[in-house]
Amino acid sequence: MKKSKIALALALFYLTAVYVQAQKNALVNTSQSAFAKLSSPDMDAVQWTQGFWADRFKVCRETMVPQLWKTYTDPEISHSFRNFEIAAGLEEGKFKGPSFHDGDFYKTFEAVAAMYAATKDKNLDDLMDKAIAVMAKAQREDGYIYTKAIIEQKQKGESKMFDDRLSFEAYNFGHLMTAACVHYRATGKTTLLEVAKKAADFLIVFYNKATPEQSRNAICPSHYMGLSELYRTTRDQKYLTLVKHLVAIKGATEGTDDNQDRIPFLRQTKVMGHAVRANYLYAGVADVYAETGDTALMGQLNVMWDDVTQHKMYVTGGCGSLYDGVSPDGTSYKPDEVQKIHQAYGRDYQLPNYTAHNETCANIGNVLWNWRMLQITADAKYADIVELALYNSILSGINLKGDKFLYTNPLSYSDAVPFEQRWSKDRQSYISKSNCCPPNVVRTVSEVSQYAYSLSEKGVFFNLYGGNHLHTKLKSGALKLTQTTDYPWNGKISIKIEEAPAESFSAFFRIPGWCSNASLTINGTHQPLHFTPGTYAEIKRNWKAGDKIELMLPMPVKLIESNPLVEETRNQIAVKRGPIVYCLESLDLPKGKTIFDIAISAKNNLKPVQLMIENSPITGLQGDALVVNHSDWTKKLYREVSTQAPETIQVKLVPCYAWGNRGHTDMSVWLPLAR
Repeated sequence: MKKSKIALALALFYLTAVYVQAQKNALVNTSQSAFAKLSSPDMDAVQWTQGFWADRFKVCRETMVPQLWKTYTDPEISHSFRNFEIAAGLEEGKFKGPSFHDGDFYKTFEAVAAMYAATKDKNLDDLMDKAIAVMAKAQREDGYIYTKAIIEQKQKGESKMFDDRLSFEAYNFGHLMTAACVHYRATGKTTLLEVAKKAADFLIVFYNKATPEQSRNAICPSHYMGLSELYRTTRDQKYLTLVKHLVAIKGATEGTDDNQDRIPFLRQTKVMGHAVRANYLYAGVADVYAETGDTALMGQLNVMWDDVTQHKMYVTGGCGSLYDGVSPDGTSYKPDEVQKIHQAYGRDYQLPNYTAHNETCANIGNVLWNWRMLQITADAKYADIVELALYNSILSGINLKGDKFLYTNPLSYSDAVPFEQRWSKDRQSYISKSNCCPPNVVRTVSEVSQYAYSLSEKGVFFNLYGGNHLHTKLKSGALKLTQTTDYPWNGKISIKIEEAPAESFSAFFRIPGWCSNASLTINGTHQPLHFTPGTYAEIKRNWKAGDKIELMLPMPVKLIESNPLVEETRNQIAVKRGPIVYCLESLDLPKGKTIFDIAISAKNNLKPVQLMIENSPITGLQGDALVVNHSDWTKKLYREVSTQAPETIQVKLVPCYAWGNRGHTDMSVWLPLAR
């Protein structure tokens, strides 16, 4: 009897330990990845306290997450969760919605799980428990879970799987796995994790028997990231084996650039095809490298990264310039055919503004990819891209109130453009044609705290600056600190150490690539260090409670120009201050003036000005601009250049992520340069 009590006690202790460990894990858990230099702190280690991200997180908690959950559980708005109920036999009806609708709900669920990790709101936990019960009941005994096929199988007796090249089955599986890992780490519960494991086990069996054609029928490979995270969560080698196999066979049979499998990954020389699927592929491959150290994969990732950042990425971090493109040089794998590609990466320097696609999901994929590259290398250039995209091409996908969304993110818009574009440029509460971006952007905002810091054997890395409290554990002991700042509106960052290990460790402060003349003091004493933009500045010492650090990142207004091969923006400039890219909205111009009339002088006097838009504090820029082109262009394609002296007027610029929050308006990021 005594032995059984001891055994029971040990079992309870083990379960408790597993539960505690589950709560003390990162969103992307590279802590045991042999080829990753960095890992993230626990999901509840960072609490936003004040400033920019505290404001966004508050909106996310109070509006974004609740509204998104209502959207996806109300069949009058979206049929996503209702499809699970029908597949589970709890409701009657037919499948409705796109084939990636399951994935929409998994991303929504992940946002709730991440919010629960930060808030421990019991209501969120209850919502998730009820949803998991339905999802588990919808899953087939063999692990297959794709509501469209399950419902049709029950109603028509068909059992086809992965036969449709345009089906999002594997994509849905991937988001299930990611959501399950986040839920497990946030709650310690294995309920959804068991569903995800069964689904992954199904994939293992399926791919062992699949035809080459079936093997490549996997639109948008979120399952590469999902399987990698499932491996990190369970440490079961079979999940890593599968994702390695999937990377190896991608492009092994005749495929398409639309699905990133026309050419095997290791033979690609240029970034091409569908931008969301490309960025998800690169993120998944980075996950595989972190676990295997396959240098061929890393070498190829470097080739892809250089091509994107040097030839194909917008000044906002946006990706995927074309609504519709074609494969390289206008030909597909069959030289007598032209292959249409939706949401395509264009050719080098092909970056239109009014017709820029820049799907929010592609921009999020850019963050997912660069975040993994940062964890692998500890190179600040990847953190620069994470920051750029987060502030400028991801937050633009959601309004300041947190209840309306954009699918595409142009860099210019005007009602004068004489055609209607495929996607609305006014944010919508539900994008009926494809609502995949809203749950993606909400889960991203709910998880931004995971990007703030990284940990290594040497110490702590400061990646994203913002008012927060960090409580984590380094190799030698606990670390608590508070960061106070108005970043990104102000470059002064104050850090107070509240608890530190007795042993020395390094603090790595990111000096953004846009920042010159950074300086740092410790306890009021200036540190005679040379800070190189685009690197981490390492300071190693015996830190102690009460230490105060002040980092200054000067933020002058800068005018950015593009490579002259970007013909759409030649002789134009974008205005940037710190990490924020600005735009001009027509509603800030005098009556009768348009965005086409305005030029910015190289010797401008733009200065920061405090604004409040939709109850959100924002720093705009105000100063003089020139009216250089004001006249009627009706029925004119060309005209002689005017020699009339330009008129000077005062203009106000707002962050480009905030455009369209004061009503329907014309907008432009790029403006003519007046020298």
